[in-house]
Amino acid sequence: MAIDQTPEVGIIMGSKSDLPVMQDAVDILTRLGARVAVTIVSAHRTPQRMFDYAQHAAARGLKVIIAGAGGAAHLPGMVASITHLPVIGVPVKSSNSIDGWDSVLSILQMPNGIPVATVALNAAMNAGILAAQILAISDAQLAERLLQYKAELARKVEETAREVEEAAASSRAH
Repeated sequence: MAIDQTPEVGIIMGSKSDLPVMQDAVDILTRLGARVAVTIVSAHRTPQRMFDYAQHAAARGLKVIIAGAGGAAHLPGMVASITHLPVIGVPVKSSNSIDGWDSVLSILQMPNGIPVATVALNAAMNAGILAAQILAISDAQLAERLLQYKAELARKVEETAREVEEAAASSRAH
């Protein structure tokens, strides 16, 4: 039996300098068992590459696109204007950014008809989790892995809460 290695999530960014942020999406999706493909697509420097990427994404088997961009951050919105696939935008605080607000607003303020799901500044991990949640609608095994991941998060919080409570009680006793 052949294992399907077709990527489900396309992770794109405007330049290599965005990779340290976008790696969080790659890491969480890989941990959850989703298949990803990563590349650089610049809305401003390679508009034809961006157009081709978005236009053929579904035909290549992609189901969700995560697009990270800094500065003017047109990549997520432009990709969303070309494809019918869900696009998740990650605003990246870049060297030419105005504290990241330019990126946040460029991705967040899309006109009606061209939605981009937008996560917080540099929050590529959340973009990865959101992409996994979208895929999990039709993938029971991925849904189970997401539930396990979320249960692990809850366990860590409970553990930390107990440690803090015990430390506080111990300091009050002395």
